[in-house]
Amino acid sequence: MTARNGEPLAFSAVGLGTGPLGDFFELLNEMTAISTVEQGLASGVRVFDSSPHYGNGLAESRLGAGLRRAQRDQIVVSSKIGRIMDPFGKKPEVRKDVVSPGFAGGFPHAPRFDYSYDGAMRSIEHSLLRMGLDRLDIVLIHDCDVWTHGRDDAGPRFKEAMAGAYVALDKLRREKVVKAIGFGINEADTCVKFAKAGDFDVAMMAGRYSLLDQTGLQEFLPLALQKGMGVMLAGVFNSGILATGSIPGAKFDYAVAPESIVTKVKGIEEVCRRHHVTIRQAALQFAMAHPAVVSIVLGAVTPEEVKANVHDASVEIPASLWSDLKSANLLNEAAPTAG
Repeated sequence: MTARNGEPLAFSAVGLGTGPLGDFFELLNEMTAISTVEQGLASGVRVFDSSPHYGNGLAESRLGAGLRRAQRDQIVVSSKIGRIMDPFGKKPEVRKDVVSPGFAGGFPHAPRFDYSYDGAMRSIEHSLLRMGLDRLDIVLIHDCDVWTHGRDDAGPRFKEAMAGAYVALDKLRREKVVKAIGFGINEADTCVKFAKAGDFDVAMMAGRYSLLDQTGLQEFLPLALQKGMGVMLAGVFNSGILATGSIPGAKFDYAVAPESIVTKVKGIEEVCRRHHVTIRQAALQFAMAHPAVVSIVLGAVTPEEVKANVHDASVEIPASLWSDLKSANLLNEAAPTAG
């Protein structure tokens, strides 16, 4: 695709999301984390997404190390603004009234929300220093939603972001310091709000277009097509259960999956078994099939997981799988599918 400023962006179908490399669920081996990024390059991944939020900068540091030998013009590097890391500050208390999860490890730096003009500029500078890069291809306004800020604070944060960060990012795009700007959000309705408020090139929507949750289908994805925005999908496994299947303790949106979700997943698994397809493969390729989607950004913490992601995104899936899922009321009839 081509950004608003005329700059080309070459997306690979599968991207590498580095949230887990920030010690999300567990403390990772440093060399394995870096090797995971290197394996992405070796496997043909060309989209690499990070954020200061991921391990308070640790993921960006590991991503930069893994990309050290990459040919810069052949990859798309995306990061985000909205948080600034203070190496001298005290980490804030974990809030109980929001969904946004914390990290098991990461750098010992204190995050501070800042969606202002100056905050966006400072965040980008810090990201480039952590990654050892001289430019970013994509910059996203990150987590400016109810999921992260709660209902009372989400509105004021949105206004701050559009009056401050958006103005900064638009300036950098016009000057071709960055190729494209967008937002990374966990809620379909907030994606719509941002898409209507500004002139964005790309969007990252997490968890709201998957085999289990198609809330992004009715309004946001058609709006993205109408406005010529490329959509990078994250969270297509809904944080676990669509990758692991209906195992005991399977996670759905960062919590143990409720019984209704487990029951639906078992139904999907049964249809997949009849077609000799894994639920993981079906989850990936369902998300890839929407015409607004330019890349599926998948997390990984080992080189083997990267290889599995690329493989599962490329296996052949019969068209009858999708029709059977729709006939069983396990998939929205209006959802586009391949084949």
